[in-house]
Amino acid sequence: MEARIESRPNPDVMTAIKHLNKAIHGAGVDPLVLELVHLRTSQINSCSPCVYAGARSAKKHGETDERLHSVVAWRETPFFTEPERAALALAEAATRLQDGAPGVTDEIWDAAAAHFDEGQLSAIVLNIALTKFFNTINHTVREQAGKSW
Repeated sequence: MEARIESRPNPDVMTAIKHLNKAIHGAGVDPLVLELVHLRTSQINSCSPCVYAGARSAKKHGETDERLHSVVAWRETPFFTEPERAALALAEAATRLQDGAPGVTDEIWDAAAAHFDEGQLSAIVLNIALTKFFNTINHTVREQAGKSW
């Protein structure tokens, strides 16, 4: 499969994305939690470029192969902390809206709120939304895995 577009991104859009990333990463959430959320959201959406780039980025932040290979089955492994599990559950619930799932239930939200303050929760939700933004673009233009941004 070939990418449909090979053009350079719009500089204004890139500036806006940089500001969003600054807000996300400035909220005090462990960068590995954000990487796990990005990776799981991208796995659900079958976005190969984001899965590839997310795994590479997580490795740069010190993530292990053992945990990276287990993100897809995080519920069945002993490798993730309770805050990470809460963030992954939130990511899945917010991402699977179209699957007929109930979305982010009070139980899922409350579990995340037990580990993250309001600013951190806002950053995690924004991280999920921004990941879905990239997942949609990558699917539409058939972006290929293998690039790092």
